[in-house]
Order: sequence, then C-alpha cells, then structure tokens
Amino acid sequence: MKTTQPNNEQARNRRGVLVIFIFVILIIATFIISMNTGYTRLTPIQVLKTLFGAGDAKQSLILFDFRLPRIVISILVGVGLAVSGCILQGLSRNALADPGILGINAGAGLMVMLFISFFPSTTAAPIFLLPFLALFGAGLTAALIYTLSFKRHEGISPIRLLLVGIAVAAGISAVTIVLTLRLDPENYQFVANWMAGSIWGSNWKFVLALLPWIVVLLPYVIMKARVLNVLNLGDQMATGLGTPVEKERVLLLAAAVGLAGSCVAVSGGIGFVGLVAPHLARRLVGPKHQLLLPTSALAGALLLVVADTVARVVVQPSEIPTGIVVAVLGAPYFLYLLARSKA
Repeated sequence: MKTTQPNNEQARNRRGVLVIFIFVILIIATFIISMNTGYTRLTPIQVLKTLFGAGDAKQSLILFDFRLPRIVISILVGVGLAVSGCILQGLSRNALADPGILGINAGAGLMVMLFISFFPSTTAAPIFLLPFLALFGAGLTAALIYTLSFKRHEGISPIRLLLVGIAVAAGISAVTIVLTLRLDPENYQFVANWMAGSIWGSNWKFVLALLPWIVVLLPYVIMKARVLNVLNLGDQMATGLGTPVEKERVLLLAAAVGLAGSCVAVSGGIGFVGLVAPHLARRLVGPKHQLLLPTSALAGALLLVVADTVARVVVQPSEIPTGIVVAVLGAPYFLYLLARSKA
C-alpha cells in the first residue's frame, strides 16, 4: 500500500505530460491549417515561402497583417479565459464557475463598450488603454459579486456565488443594451458584433496590448497551483495547513479578473471558454492544479483557434462572430453540467 500511491501519482504525472504534448501538437496543426484557410486561400507552400520572405506582396499582406495577428490573439485569449475559469472554479469549488457566467466578462465589456462608443479611435494609445479599462470594469464587477456572495462565518457558498454572478451579469447586460440603443448605426453594428464575441483586434498592436498581461499573470497563477490545491480542501482545512485563505483568494481572484478583463478587451464577449476548457482538462489530467492549469490553457487555446477558423470559413466571404461558434459548443455543455449537478 505504501508504494501504490507514489506509483499512481507518477502515472498521473506521465499521463498529464502526454496530454500536454498532444495539445501542443494539435495547436500547431490547427495553427498551420488556420494560416492556409480563408477567403483568399494560401497553399502550404505559399505560406512557407511567405514566412521566409519569399512570398509576393499580396501573400505577405494576407498572412502577416491579417491572419497571423488574429491567430495569435485567438491563442492568447483562449489561454487567458481558460486559466481565469480554472482559477474561479478552484476558488469557488463550483464546477459551473466561469468569467462569462459570473458576469466578469460583462463588467469588462461594459467599460470597453463605453470607451469605444464615446471615443471610437484606433490609435495606439487607446488600444493599450483598453485592457486597463476592461480590468477596471471586471474588477468592480468581481468585487460586487464577491461582496454579495460572502457571508460572515460561512465564507462563499458555490451556489450563492453562481446565482449572484448570473444576476449581476443580467443587470450589466441590460444596461449595455440600453446604452447601445443610443449609438449611431455604424457604432451600433460594431458594438453588436463585439458583444457577440468577434475578435476585432486583428493587428499586432492588439497582440502587444494583450501579451504582457498573459506573460505576467500566467506564470504567477501556475506558481500558485499548490495554493489552489489547498483551497480546494475547504477554508478550515486550508487555514489549518497554514494558508492565509483570504489573502490568497483575493490575489488569485485579482489574477483571474486581470486575465479575463484583458482578453475581453480585444476579443469581445466570448463566453464558455473558461467553462469548457478546465472541465475537459480536469477529465484528462485530474484535479491537481500543477497539471490542470497548463492543460486548461492549452485546451482553451485550441478551442478558440478552432472556433475562430470555423467562424472565418463557414459562411465565406462573410464571417460570423467567434463567440457564436464557441456558444454552440459551450451552451449544451453548460446545460449538461447543470443537469448533472442537479442530479
């Protein structure tokens, strides 16, 4: 019996590494397919030549100015939303927690929508300002949800957190809809597409605006994997093990809000990535966050790149918002989880 547990742990670790490797291969394959796919089709040979500077001006424009930035943003947004959802599920011990369902995305979106509506500029300064505005909106929303969900001597109830989050999200969405009615037709069309989850920031400026948030927050969250494991045991057990529960919860919640808010700033209201990716990862590698967090990140990246590629090609020459494709996959899964938790 003493050797069984270490052997099982080693087997789970080996399986987790294998799953991560498979996800990396799938992302690379999807990346290549996405570069070749679009209204103007580029063959693999043309893509390869263009990457090494041997393509013509049109091919370089299509690949470097349109497709590559959008693919990179899809990967970064998928990583950010998936890790944010994984953190929220770990903190709340609620399998249905997700930055979209809990209203964090809606709060970030409201601030960004207000800024875009009143200052419809595409210069560099506003682009780099958008993640901070989204963070402000997401932070206010998260603080409101946390305050309303918290009860003294009881902490946060997973069910209460979910219900409060849904109610807050519904209220913010109602305010957003009222504000959109005052927009002129051009801005209204843009905001409507953005709210549906259209990856609108498809140039390298948006990549540079989002990349620092992912680069800084993702390693920090992975470093806190052990803390998330302890918090999953419950507040009393975590306190008994010497973990400053409230301090760690606030810091991790801030990281989740930062990831979700910065992603929403460049991708619009894409939901369900933070719900589906952690669940898929948990089924594959188990609940240990040292493996769960990176697997969730890769699963979210793969999901969003596939969804964005489908959104670009399914109704050519037009395209549908990426958030709609994700919702087609995520909404039934959410209902399934809801029915299973009820059972």
